[in-house]
Amino acid sequence: MLSGAFFVGAYSNTDLSRASNLFLNRFFATLSDDDKHDPKNAVASLNVTPGLQASLFAAEPMLKNPTNIDVDAKGRVWVCEAYNYRPAINGNPTNDAGDRIVILEDQNGDGAADVSKVFYQGPELQSPLGIWVQGNKVIVSDSPNVWVFTDEDGDDKADKKEILFTGLSGDQHDHGMHAFVFGPDGKWYFNFGNEGQQIKDKDGKAIFDRNTGKAIDKQSYRQGMVFRCNPDGSEMEVLGQNFRNNFEVAIDSYGTLWQSDNDDDGNKSVRINYVMEYGNYGYTDELTGAGWSANRTNLEKEIPHRHWHLNDPGVVPNLLQTGAGSPTGIIVYEGSLLPGTFQNQVIHCDAGPNVVRAYPVEKDGAGYKATIANLVEGVRDQWFRPSDVCVAPDGSLMIADWYDPGVGGHQAGDQNRGRIFRLAPPNSAWSVPKTDVTTGEGAITALQSPNMSIRYMGWTALHNLGTKAEKPLAKLYKSATNPRMKARALWLLSQLPKGQKYVEMALKDENADLRITALRTAREQKMDVIGYVKQLVNDPSAQVRRECAIALRRNPSPEAPALWAQLAAQHDGKDRWYLEALGIGADNQWDTYYAAYLKQLNNDPLANAGGRDVVWRARTAASVPMLARLAGEKDVPLASRLRYFRAFDFNPGKVEKSNALLQLIQEQNSPDVTKLALRHLDPAFVTSSASASRALQNLLDQTYGTAEYMELVQRYSPASENARLRQLAILKPNDNIGRDAAKQLLKQNGADMAWETINGSNADAATNMVTSLRRVGSNESLEMLKSVALDEKRAMPLRREAARSLGGSQDGEDLVIVLLKSGKLTSDLKAAAYQGVSTAWRKMIRTEAAKYLDSNQSGTSTASAKKLPGVNELLAMNGDASRGLTVYKTNCSVCHQVNGEGMDFGPKLSEIGSKLGKDGQYLAIIYPDAGISFGFEGYEVKFKDGSTMTGIISSKTETDLQMKFPGGLVQNYKTADVASMKKLDTSMMPSGLQEAMSTTELVDLVEYLSALKKK
Repeated sequence: MLSGAFFVGAYSNTDLSRASNLFLNRFFATLSDDDKHDPKNAVASLNVTPGLQASLFAAEPMLKNPTNIDVDAKGRVWVCEAYNYRPAINGNPTNDAGDRIVILEDQNGDGAADVSKVFYQGPELQSPLGIWVQGNKVIVSDSPNVWVFTDEDGDDKADKKEILFTGLSGDQHDHGMHAFVFGPDGKWYFNFGNEGQQIKDKDGKAIFDRNTGKAIDKQSYRQGMVFRCNPDGSEMEVLGQNFRNNFEVAIDSYGTLWQSDNDDDGNKSVRINYVMEYGNYGYTDELTGAGWSANRTNLEKEIPHRHWHLNDPGVVPNLLQTGAGSPTGIIVYEGSLLPGTFQNQVIHCDAGPNVVRAYPVEKDGAGYKATIANLVEGVRDQWFRPSDVCVAPDGSLMIADWYDPGVGGHQAGDQNRGRIFRLAPPNSAWSVPKTDVTTGEGAITALQSPNMSIRYMGWTALHNLGTKAEKPLAKLYKSATNPRMKARALWLLSQLPKGQKYVEMALKDENADLRITALRTAREQKMDVIGYVKQLVNDPSAQVRRECAIALRRNPSPEAPALWAQLAAQHDGKDRWYLEALGIGADNQWDTYYAAYLKQLNNDPLANAGGRDVVWRARTAASVPMLARLAGEKDVPLASRLRYFRAFDFNPGKVEKSNALLQLIQEQNSPDVTKLALRHLDPAFVTSSASASRALQNLLDQTYGTAEYMELVQRYSPASENARLRQLAILKPNDNIGRDAAKQLLKQNGADMAWETINGSNADAATNMVTSLRRVGSNESLEMLKSVALDEKRAMPLRREAARSLGGSQDGEDLVIVLLKSGKLTSDLKAAAYQGVSTAWRKMIRTEAAKYLDSNQSGTSTASAKKLPGVNELLAMNGDASRGLTVYKTNCSVCHQVNGEGMDFGPKLSEIGSKLGKDGQYLAIIYPDAGISFGFEGYEVKFKDGSTMTGIISSKTETDLQMKFPGGLVQNYKTADVASMKKLDTSMMPSGLQEAMSTTELVDLVEYLSALKKK
């Protein structure tokens, strides 16, 4: 047998890893499901990158369902548990004692926890999502509150409990408040997802952004946000907004922020972001709040770009898009134990594809570009759901595993398991270096730790030393070879009485990151920022100039506009990061900054790509003439000018925009340009302008019968179009255009025209008019359909179509049941009425309606629900993926898409096999109410006309509401017409879907879905 030394020498780490993986694959294929889930096989279930090794630090029953972790200075792992995860939705049992904060400790030094302590448990803790240990205080994020627990006597039990912040999302929600982290400046950084909505102090009073003076709520800011504040909660700043579910934020030693963000499930748009301070990240329309799927000019061609409004001016680019997933914990690893590839890089958990990754970055102009390097993958056991990652005192990684067949989505398939893994190079024994911050030297050592808790202890000790810390900190800054350690020293030095000296020294450092750090410290310490920007305004580094632009944001100095103009003049038209930094810097001061820019150029700003970009990004009426020139350039293809038409939406010059757009219509004499201009003109202006009204009528004539025509009619509501709307309803009753036309006709008081058609001699036209009313759902339309269905003097085919069409809305479904119960629908009409509600998402409607069918009409529709085998039995069965495709097309494609095929209603399933194992998929199909994907919840919307519609809200603004319905139908409404909105507790996926399939078909379906994996 070959010796270990010879074997390692003969083969590379990669070869060994490949051989090991092959062996483990064969081994796992022999295990039962119970054995696969046994902690003894947890490490063997993972693929670990060459050069690293995983070990099991802790597993159930020591912990369960870990959502977030922290590692303290003693190497102990603190765990937030979420046993009580969304029980009202997923129906799981609960623990009335509440969720727990658990401490896991290795007391014998073998690298595995042997003690589990409960630090705190209480009924107010319901699925906490964030924990940070700072000395004897523990910060726990648990929407709607952020708690501070204090251990006053050192017995590892919470003695005091206080609220730090409150008012965050109405209840526990994984899109609410997330973890806090400690910044190198001594401030706290944290975030919440798009259900956070607002933040208040412990007394319930609104908190205001220190820079803008705006209340931090959903009226002032968009969606998910990132924050910075002092340790007492004061001087709160919104550092970024318009994220979806930014689960956690990470900060490096230079003060640069990194963050992941989740997409609307199934859209392959998960992203990693460099968080440029004060940036907008584009989940919804910046100004209106419209969802990403709403139509707009210059719509991005691919959904991953469209999802974040990346073509819109004012949206910061993404660092990287990773496809489908459920991103969770994130850090910046600034240790030296891991291989060089992972040092000084973002390390991140994505529970969806069962992976922990690094994203090695390179500077790219004023921003960055990145690649993906996997550290750990759960390839053999899809229950591996990494929820968080932290750095231990020795530089190894600790990874929390929520361990579940699914991942979030308000569902927990397993409540009692959970694991913590340690990741380190082979033969790196677990160790916890001694931390002593009672001396300056010890505090300096602690400041350089890769572990946040130790670094916090060192920073605090040095800060408390005041001027006595200057000498050791200055020595560290001078002697450190690692610029990140120099940056850590600089943050503290800047806060001393002589801090300005050190900042000015760093401004001249050859390292651009230290020049950036110096400018950031100067801003925080309210030093002479203008003077420092003067020094750096022509810096060779675009990243330094980026920071200069941001430093000028809302700066009242009379010198600020000219400095910004110098920075803007250096934009080459190729660096979107730089352009957005300029936009951030000009916030609230565009008039003066843009005027200074024109003066700085002293020539035509449209002469080069950089100037054209600045005009496109500008938010001042003064830029409108230039913007109009760009939009009207006839020698440039219209497709390349769409971005300028879209820019009109963001420009505040209302009168100037209207006049410029009208002039474009008159000068261009082009239907396409007219269409674009009218999309961006204010309807009130069009009504008041004879020229604009004529242009509108001409365009209506040219686009009649198209989606563009309907968009114009819905925007301007011209009663003169009623006759043509009636004709569309007759010609296209089964298309969205025909249905929209019927709805708009009634809205524009055209019911008489509809009745005229129904009562006319043309039977086909009458039937088509009735069909087109199916989805309208207003009281008026339902009364019309009911009247026709019950009118014995009318032809039976027309009555049957009216009875069927009654079931096209929620109120219509209820009316069908009333009519069936009353016996008003005759035998010939019962089957038609049932057909109209046979695909209703409410099972009770389908079941109740079926009761009234005659025996010869019932077929299989009224068959009693069959009993399915249990999930374990289903898992033991073998399916056929090719047959499963047929089952999918028959049962699922009406609401879901796979690779662009099918209806766009529910979450896309193109890579569902990468996210859910077979067990998770069975649970999702059999119990749809137990795991409703966020963003796909159903809403019952009642309108002022008395109608009710039930569907998914895909976009909502102050003026417009867009809803999606099963089958992919999209309907637009006016927000002013809405009386109330209520979120449903049940899924829009029809309950009992599996009852429409045989057991074999269900197994085949899951076999097909499991094969849909990321390639």
